[in-house]
Amino acid sequence: MDSDYDYSNKTKRKGEYNMNCFETLKERGYIYQVTHEKEIEKLLNGSPITFYLGIDPTADSLHIGHFFALTLARWLQDFGHHAIILIGGATALIGDPTGKSDMRKILSKEQVAINKKEVKELVKRFVKEDTVIVDNADWFKGKDYIDFMREVGIHFNVNKMLATDCYKKRLEQGGLTFLEMGYMLMQAYDFTYLQDKYHCILEIGGSDQWANIIAGVELGRKFSNRDEKDMDALFGLTCPLLVKADGEKMGKTSSGTLWVSRGKTDSYDFYQAFINSFDEDVERLLSFFTRIDTKEIKKMCKENIIEAKKRMAYEVTKLVHGEEEAIKVKKTAEEIFNGDGTSSTMPSIHLNACKEMLVTEFLVMIGLTSSKGEAKRLIEGNGISINQEKITNQELVVTKKTFINNELIIKKGKKTFLKVVLEIK
Repeated sequence: MDSDYDYSNKTKRKGEYNMNCFETLKERGYIYQVTHEKEIEKLLNGSPITFYLGIDPTADSLHIGHFFALTLARWLQDFGHHAIILIGGATALIGDPTGKSDMRKILSKEQVAINKKEVKELVKRFVKEDTVIVDNADWFKGKDYIDFMREVGIHFNVNKMLATDCYKKRLEQGGLTFLEMGYMLMQAYDFTYLQDKYHCILEIGGSDQWANIIAGVELGRKFSNRDEKDMDALFGLTCPLLVKADGEKMGKTSSGTLWVSRGKTDSYDFYQAFINSFDEDVERLLSFFTRIDTKEIKKMCKENIIEAKKRMAYEVTKLVHGEEEAIKVKKTAEEIFNGDGTSSTMPSIHLNACKEMLVTEFLVMIGLTSSKGEAKRLIEGNGISINQEKITNQELVVTKKTFINNELIIKKGKKTFLKVVLEIK
C-alpha cells in the first residue's frame, strides 16, 4: 500500500462516522448510477456497511479503469466502510461481453492463475490492509451445473437480458454465445454469495457493469422471496467510465492500454498520458485522483490550466508509482520540454546493431509507430524529428551515420520523445 498518499483528509475513524460520505463522492463526480438513491445515501452516511468491487484477472496487471474503481473503494474505506475485493478467477474464464463486438479471447486456467496472483498483489497497494480479498473460483469450483441452473438460471429472463447494453452489441454482431450469457448469472450469484457469507449489501463498479450489478440486486430479492427470509436488500452504485473529452476511453493511448504496472507502462509514459490530457478533463481527473478540495481544484484550473495539469500528472504518478518515481519523471519531462529535447533519464531504447533501413521501417522497429502507414502519415504531417531536424522524406535511410555519438533523439508529435542508443561492442 502506498504510504505516501494521504487518504485520511476529511474522514473520521470508527465511532465517529462522517455524515457526508455520499455528498463528498457525489461532489467529486464518483456517483453515476445508484439503484436506490435515498437508501444508499443513508447507508453511506451512517454506520459501517460491507461493499464489494469485482475485478476479473483477464490480464496480468490493472489498467487505469480498474485503478479508478479502486480509488472509490478506498474513499468508502476511509469513511469507515468495509471492503471486499473479488478477483474473478471463475468469471475471467468466461469473459464479460460488455461493450465487445467480438467474443473475448478464452484464457487458459494456467494464464488466469498467473494473472490472479499479479492482480492481487497490485490491488493490495491501493486498499487498506484489512481488506478482504476473495476469488469466486473458490465457490464455483465443483459446483454442479444443473443445480446452479435450477437455483440461479430460473430467475433470469432471456428477453430481458438481451435488452441490456452488456449483450446488445454482441447480439447486433450476430455472435453472442451461450458461454457469454452465463456471465451475468455468475456475477449476480457472486453478490448473493457475499451477502450470505460476509453480510455484503453494496456492489460498486464502473458504469459498464450496471446491468450485471442490477442482476445481482434482483437475484438477492428473488432469493429472499423464495426462501421467505427477511434478508437485507442489496444495492448497487456505479462510477462513470474514464472517458476523455473526445469520447475515447482514457485507458487507451497511442502506445496501447494505460497499465498500472510499471513493467507494462513505464512511469514516464504514464506521466505523459496525464500531461497530454485535454484541458477540459483536468478538473475531473484532479477530483478523482487526488484529495485536493474541490474548490481549490476549480481555482487551480481557472487560474492556470497548464500548472493544474502538471500537478494532476504528478499526483497520479505519485499515487501509482511512488513519490521518488514521480519526481524523477517530472524532472525528465521538464528537461526535455524546457531544454534542448534531451534528458539523462528520458525514455530510451538500446540497439546492438543498426542495419540500414527506411525511416518508416525504423520507426516501427523501435516501437514509436505501430505501422509503416502511421509513420508515413506522421512524416507527411511534419510529425517526426530526428536530432531536432524535421523528417520530410519518407525514403530517408537510417544508417549508423545517422547517430551522433551513437545516440539519436526522435520526437513524435509535440510531446513524445525517445532516445535510441547504439551499443558498440
